Amino acid sequence: MRYTISFVLASLLASPALAEVPRVVTDFGPVDSLVAQVMGDLGAPQALLAAGGDPHDFQLRPSQAQALAKADLVFWVGPELMPSLDRALASLGAGARVVSLLHQGGGVTRNFAEGGIDPHAWLSPANAEAWLATIAAALAQQDPQNAAVYAANAAAAQMAVQALDAELAAQLAPVRGKPFVVFHDALGYFADQYGLTVAGAIELGDASAPGAEQLSEISALMKDAGVICAFPEAGRDPKYLEIVLEGSAVRLGPPQDIEGMTLQPGPGLYAEMLRSISRGLTDCLIEN
Repeated sequence: MRYTISFVLASLLASPALAEVPRVVTDFGPVDSLVAQVMGDLGAPQALLAAGGDPHDFQLRPSQAQALAKADLVFWVGPELMPSLDRALASLGAGARVVSLLHQGGGVTRNFAEGGIDPHAWLSPANAEAWLATIAAALAQQDPQNAAVYAANAAAAQMAVQALDAELAAQLAPVRGKPFVVFHDALGYFADQYGLTVAGAIELGDASAPGAEQLSEISALMKDAGVICAFPEAGRDPKYLEIVLEGSAVRLGPPQDIEGMTLQPGPGLYAEMLRSISRGLTDCLIEN
């Protein structure tokens, strides 16, 4: 499904204009990248999480609290990813319009096998398309004078995401059906989009270290499922992965940067993040 923003513009343009481009705050790199693409030359969002930071472990600093207090718009994934930001928004973001893209952005959501919504929805290009439309509509409502610019920027960004999606689908086609293990259960949206086979995860939750029983189960699963590769994750201790791979023929892939932690912040981060994940999968799963 392709998402457009034209249907909301008529009502948005009737809103009162602001004297300045809205002050926009985002939670972390991938969302910041999408918002930056929609804002274009009009301004730049401020990401709360610095490059290299882990959104699951986010703690608000005084400078970030000040940014939230001054914000007109806040775009974030939602409390499932950054619960500490949820609490900060309740006290500091009262003057801002807050948009949880996981819950208000459109697109699709999925649940973890053990229950609960999977917050890693930015890893689906289809969701990114929907979110771009939502971001443009919210910006236009806040800043009607520049609504046409936001709409044009979002449309261009959506076309780029569609091209990226086609590129990745072609690159990943040879590895469909090839089972692999990830560090933590976060690649579901990406795997669903491209028909990939995630056989299991070392960590089942975003903040839960695996116990001996889980490691034993993963080790047995890798053997039974014919797992080809196991992938560490940027910013995570690989020791548990090293334990389950000891004595195994399973190949160790490159770290997956599912949150853009190691990438240059800005408009280009989103595409580079997905390309990096795709390259890592194909480099390891396609036998030489």
